[in-house]
Amino acid sequence: MTDTLPNGFSHDAAEHYRRLGVWNGDTHWKLFRRTVEARPHAPAAVDAVRSLTWAELDDTVARAAAVLTRAGIRRGDRAIVQLPNSVAYLETVFALWRIGAVPVFSLPAHGATDIRHFAAHAPATHYIGTAHPNKHLGRVQADLARPLPDGRTLTTVLVDDRAVEPWPADGPSPETPGAPEELAFLQLSGGTTGVPKLIPRTHDDYLYSVRASVDVCDLRADDVLLVALPASHNFTMSSPGILGAVQVGATVVFAPGPLPTEILPLIEEHRVTHLALVPPALISLLNYPDRAAHDLGSVRTVWVGGAKLSEAAARRVRPELGWNLQQVFGMAEGLVNYTPLDADVAEVVATQGRPMSPYDEVLVVDEDDNEVPPGTPGALLTRGPYTIRQYHRAPEVNARSFTAEGFYRTGDIVTFVDGVLTVVGRAKDQINRGGEKVAPEAVENVLLTHPGVHDVSVVGMPDELLGEKVRALVIPRDGAPGPLKPTALKRYARGQGLASFAVPDVIDIVDEFPVTGVGKVSKKDQSLQRPASSPEA
Repeated sequence: MTDTLPNGFSHDAAEHYRRLGVWNGDTHWKLFRRTVEARPHAPAAVDAVRSLTWAELDDTVARAAAVLTRAGIRRGDRAIVQLPNSVAYLETVFALWRIGAVPVFSLPAHGATDIRHFAAHAPATHYIGTAHPNKHLGRVQADLARPLPDGRTLTTVLVDDRAVEPWPADGPSPETPGAPEELAFLQLSGGTTGVPKLIPRTHDDYLYSVRASVDVCDLRADDVLLVALPASHNFTMSSPGILGAVQVGATVVFAPGPLPTEILPLIEEHRVTHLALVPPALISLLNYPDRAAHDLGSVRTVWVGGAKLSEAAARRVRPELGWNLQQVFGMAEGLVNYTPLDADVAEVVATQGRPMSPYDEVLVVDEDDNEVPPGTPGALLTRGPYTIRQYHRAPEVNARSFTAEGFYRTGDIVTFVDGVLTVVGRAKDQINRGGEKVAPEAVENVLLTHPGVHDVSVVGMPDELLGEKVRALVIPRDGAPGPLKPTALKRYARGQGLASFAVPDVIDIVDEFPVTGVGKVSKKDQSLQRPASSPEA
């Protein structure tokens, strides 16, 4: 027996949560099978080409498991999943859980550098991607033909997610699901110094978070959930998300993305009752000039998270859309907070909610880890039954990210008064671009490999729609052949495998960086100021 479970919990801590009944021995495969048996003929999953009942989905999951088994995936294997929103995504994930394999969730925006890191660090044996890659995903898939640093090459499985029958093969379809305390999947955390960290979740801890989310939300059987954000996001998966819909037997409708033109027709056609958005997507919807042409009266609740929603935008939701707003503040590592559905308007529009579980522990501390008085801004630390206590295979990061008592250092600056959290800012050097976390150092390291670049400083710059954009200030190298062009640097960054959301939105060619009064580079000044005559961006 190892000293800890994959999520870092000691065996004593795990037993404590079992005695409380919050870890109840459930698994993702059991969750799926219960709903199949309870609602076999109810609609389960819909995308642009298919609509399946729960019984039909159970059959296609079994066929997917046969395909993945023939590709060599076995119980305990790690498989990177990089698929667009589709029914095929759902089939792939549950097929892996049927086999007892471990999905490594990646976003369609992740680049080859990220995917190769996941493959080496998980470690993964397989990559499951779309048979219809865009230019970005085409580069990723081409790069995976190269061996990894340890000499291995991933086995690639391409799924025709636009086909009516993407799983044509029959044959053996093993049912060897993992145990409740075993690793269920690896999720991704935005990092401050490089590629994302891997977050280990067990069946027991993660499914408790799903049940707790369902308890404080109004998602029920016969409801219709629209999945517009990337399906593999923690927010989209569990708050209450896709797995919440599976738990209650609601229908999951997949949208290709969160643009108004992508989601408004689907809301009207499928009588959507719930959807989750990041603030930029909500603001785009509020400002969309042709919104009134669509019947949106079926929607009861919109969940908004991933970044802080401005109070001004929050106040517009009920009057302009007629929907309940439930703010969600959480992290893939664990703690999730919701504004209660029955909260007064002031709490809904101006705070980020209350911890969803009575077993969530929250500390707000100063720089010396001393608790601050209620209402005083401080660093948020948290511990509880669904908050991990270690990252996957990252001892040095774990030493910085967790206290000796198992509290996770979130990097958020908050106030906490009468059980209500309000986000004030971030302590970490991290850019939150529309809910996607970008590590400035990772972007800098890529641009610094360009032969014409002398130095780079990457910062977040305020943006009304995204919250922050990625801005790079680049000092050219003396004697470089030809002038540096921002558009060429962007192409270079993409070609080096940088995630598409991390490619700088703005690149300014400068002679020097702003400095503080003590001579240090001032990233604050860089984020707020721009040269009077900025070059091509």
